[in-house]
Amino acid sequence: MRYQPTPAAIAALECDKPVIAAVNGAAVGWGMELALYADIRIASEKAKFAELFIKRGLVCDVGGFYRLPSIVGPAKAAELLFTGDVIDAAEAYRIGLVREVVPHEELLTAARALAGRIAANPPLALRYMKEGLRRAAYGDPRDLGGWAIETIRRLMATEDHKEGVAAFMEKREPVFSGR
Repeated sequence: MRYQPTPAAIAALECDKPVIAAVNGAAVGWGMELALYADIRIASEKAKFAELFIKRGLVCDVGGFYRLPSIVGPAKAAELLFTGDVIDAAEAYRIGLVREVVPHEELLTAARALAGRIAANPPLALRYMKEGLRRAAYGDPRDLGGWAIETIRRLMATEDHKEGVAAFMEKREPVFSGR
């Protein structure tokens, strides 16, 4: 059986219009993946980010593999993916994950202002500009996404995944066995 990538991931990645993520709180796990699918991210000072899949005995989806390394660099992406550490908005800005950090109450205003500046440009040129960036910066999200989903399914059947979830629910440190 050949697995397919998450449909929502592909829809966001292949959207021919620019996508801006306005992150106002915790973007962890799948929330981080959604933020990574955006072309541009703006964060409120209350935002937090984490690719915490490793802490549940899983791998990330296509966002962490496909987008994160080109946004923050391979070494920083590896650190975030391997540790599952949570970073705040200031650190996200410092590493280039977000374009800017704004006061919480100004987040949507800032995102809308940027969207307005982008939308004022010719739609066809903008569409092809986005496609050109995608072609230049990333590989094939369908192949990578299919592999990620297959791997996630396999890992969901492991004792380590069950332990990661149980430890989270019980608010304790997990003890992984490699099984």
